[in-house]
Amino acid sequence: MGTKRHFRVWRGDDTGGSLEDFQVEVNEGEVVLDVIHRLQATQTPDLAVRWNCKAGKCGSCSMEINGKPRLGCMTRMSTFNETETVTVTPLRTFPVIRDLVTNVNFNYQKARELPAFAPPAGVAPGEYRMQQVDVERSQEFRKCIECFLCQNVCHVIRDHEENKHAFSGPRFFIRAAELDMHPLDARDDRKELAQAEQGLGYCNITKCCTEVCPEHIKITDNAIIPMKERVVDRRYDPVTWLGRKIFRRDQLDEQPVSASPKPAAAAADSGSNWHQEGPVPQEAPVGADGKLVVAELTLDRAAAGSPFGDDQVFPLPPEQLRYQHPSPPTGDGH
Repeated sequence: MGTKRHFRVWRGDDTGGSLEDFQVEVNEGEVVLDVIHRLQATQTPDLAVRWNCKAGKCGSCSMEINGKPRLGCMTRMSTFNETETVTVTPLRTFPVIRDLVTNVNFNYQKARELPAFAPPAGVAPGEYRMQQVDVERSQEFRKCIECFLCQNVCHVIRDHEENKHAFSGPRFFIRAAELDMHPLDARDDRKELAQAEQGLGYCNITKCCTEVCPEHIKITDNAIIPMKERVVDRRYDPVTWLGRKIFRRDQLDEQPVSASPKPAAAAADSGSNWHQEGPVPQEAPVGADGKLVVAELTLDRAAAGSPFGDDQVFPLPPEQLRYQHPSPPTGDGH
């Protein structure tokens, strides 16, 4: 025989609603979704809830239980005290359709914006070969069940409606990281795309997404932070940036990143070579002794120009540079 427990369940739709109180029977070993189904069967047959597998693998029954985003089918009633009121509400980040069902179309729109796996040229399906270590690196991210709990707790989406058009969220950061790590993916612009189109820079790695993931994917440590580091290495590392400005002047004018391929005519008009091979890196000029001709480059101020590019233009005019060549040895050996 079960015991009576106090439940508070949010009832309403997109026009508004409120929490309603229920006394419902709870049996040993049951999960919250079992209790919701009992409420539907005995007290409130019009209660709307989304669910499918009841095994923690479809991600459908996402809800907030006592204020924490969880899967209803994986939250056991034994985790709560017998006198504790269990409050069940819909995901707060997404618009409510009715009761515990929310509209998560935002996530599917972001999924459509992310370029899919690009097959390598000259390799037919069935001929793909990968090292086991490469398989294991990205396998963690493929465990995602798209419950969107990480999207729900991400404050960039949850608290700032104005960010949604430029921010994909943690679920799609791990997808971008997985493809960037994939040795057979033919696209080499995943990092730039994450920065320019997915809004990777908005994430301040609070790890709230990792904390609620039911598949225990280390979203922040294994996906977001490495992607941020690779973007920084490519774009903002001062040494790399300065070297590119000096020795690879053919890349001074960077074109904006676009996830959608442009027609050939449009690409020609805009000057974008996004879908073409980039210029081949050139070696730095060296002297006969194998050393750089310029030993040191200094500015006429205490600090170097900002690596983010402000009002400083490289290469600098000659009158603003000071070349310091190695001094020839004197007669006393110094």
